[in-house]
Amino acid sequence: MADSDLMQLYSRRILALTTAIPHQGKLEAPQASAMRRSPQCGSSVTVHLSMQDGRVAEFAQEVRACALGQASAAVLGQSVVGMGRDQIIAGRDQLRDMLKNEAEPPLPPFADLEALLPARAYPNRHASILLAWEATLEAMDQAAG
Repeated sequence: MADSDLMQLYSRRILALTTAIPHQGKLEAPQASAMRRSPQCGSSVTVHLSMQDGRVAEFAQEVRACALGQASAAVLGQSVVGMGRDQIIAGRDQLRDMLKNEAEPPLPPFADLEALLPARAYPNRHASILLAWEATLEAMDQAAG
C-alpha cells in the first residue's frame, strides 16, 4: 500500500471519528452482550445493551479495533439508542453495500460512514468495519430472547 493510499484511507475525518466514540465501556446490568472479532486483524467489538419496546434503551461498546473499525463504531454509537433492529440492519446493509458493491453511502443517520469510502479498495478491512454492527445485532437478538 503506497503512502498516499494510506493517507487517503486514514483521513483526518476517520481519525476524528475514532476520538469521539460514544457510549464506550460497559453497562452495569445489560440485558445482553455480544462480542465480534475479526480473525484477519484481531480487531474486536463487544456490545452491551438493554432493550425496551423493541428498541435500544441503553448501549455501551468496548472497541478494540483499527481506526476503520473505530470510526464505524463511532457512527453507529451516535444514533443507536432508540433504534429498532430493522434500522440497524438497514444501516449495516447500506454500509456493506457501499464497501462491497460500490453502492451509495448510507443515508442519515449513518451518513458519516461516507468517510469509509476509501476502504472499498481494501476488502481485508471490511470485516473490522462491520464488527460493531454485527455485535449490536447479535446482542439485540439475545435480548429479544
